[in-house]
Amino acid sequence: MKIEKVFENNENWIANKLTVNPDYFTDLSKGQSPEILYIGCSDSRVTAEDLMGVQPGEVFVHRNIANMVISIDLNAMSVLNYAVEHLKVNHVVVCGHYFCGGVKAAMQANDLGVLNPWLRNIRDVYRLHKNELNAIEDETARYNRLVELNVQEQCVNLIKTAEVQKAVTERGLQVHGWVFDIHSGKLIDLKIDFDHVLRNIKEIYNLGHD
Repeated sequence: MKIEKVFENNENWIANKLTVNPDYFTDLSKGQSPEILYIGCSDSRVTAEDLMGVQPGEVFVHRNIANMVISIDLNAMSVLNYAVEHLKVNHVVVCGHYFCGGVKAAMQANDLGVLNPWLRNIRDVYRLHKNELNAIEDETARYNRLVELNVQEQCVNLIKTAEVQKAVTERGLQVHGWVFDIHSGKLIDLKIDFDHVLRNIKEIYNLGHD
């Protein structure tokens, strides 16, 4: 795509929106009150708004390589804090996708420079679940299972945070783990039992928000 085409597309998008609703941008400028914080992968094939069928203002979005939630990532933690404490979202979603290049890169014995410390977090997920993963003979199936387990562990990382623990206790915030299947276009809910996870986590990571 030529970069000039982007601005042409933008003009067409504005015209289409105003045709449907002349006050569209006036209304949009009044603020946001999203119900969902979506943490997804930066992969260009996986666009949060399109795959969920939502409109601007309905979802607060954070994306990075392999949809990671890392406690020392100031960017991710700032997004989480703002979404939960200030926007008062009621749902936090971690959404991975099958055939994730970041997950696959993490499992290859290559020196990837500045990416090494980031991908090490995915290797830690593999270490936690290596018995299950090593038992999967098909390489693609193993990587895709790691995608699911990575989503699960990033959701666990969410539940370790003070913001999420407080919001769960005070207003019933819910954490969700999803995977996007690029082959079919389907969103898959991994149906992780987060009530059970939260109880186990609070044995060690309880930050006083009972």
